[in-house]
Amino acid sequence: MNKDITSSLRPAVVMTLLFALLLGLAYPLAMTGIGQLLFPRQANGSLVEEGGKVVGSTVIGQAFVSDRYFQTRPSAAGKGYDGMNSSGSNYGPTSQVLHDRIKQQVDAMNKVQPGKAIPGDLVTASGSGLDPDLSPEAAFYQVDRIAALRHLDPATLHGLVEQSIDHPLLGFLGEPHVNVFELNRRLDALQAKR
Repeated sequence: MNKDITSSLRPAVVMTLLFALLLGLAYPLAMTGIGQLLFPRQANGSLVEEGGKVVGSTVIGQAFVSDRYFQTRPSAAGKGYDGMNSSGSNYGPTSQVLHDRIKQQVDAMNKVQPGKAIPGDLVTASGSGLDPDLSPEAAFYQVDRIAALRHLDPATLHGLVEQSIDHPLLGFLGEPHVNVFELNRRLDALQAKR
């Protein structure tokens, strides 16, 4: 009887160890190596450096605290854009907390630009809480505010947003979107030229 258990248990233990090494060590190392070899920038977080210092990432949303910049979606990740605490709020449509938060954001935006329709992605968080992109409508919504604060022609800023729109892959995969970090970098470059 013990010999039957031992002979049955040994292949199970050997296969478990084999697949643990294969799928838990060899496969992740191979994928990391391939990623570093073929896509080093993306594999390392799509970090952007200026003057030898990392200033941000094009794939992780971040807060822009000044009204002189395009603002991204609200974040539900930790205390805001916390990559170690990435998650949505999980508030449902009947949540009073969600309703109150959105109402507070809408009221604040209506004080700055009264009567202007507010795109939904400016008042709702993404599923990860770290979305770096906005809809083009949400970026265009902010043009007048930024133009006034930076003393720029709204048409120039409108053109900057137009140039920053990433269209769907192959014309139909995904939605048009604007990477807010890249847009704000272009905005600073435009301001520096003046």
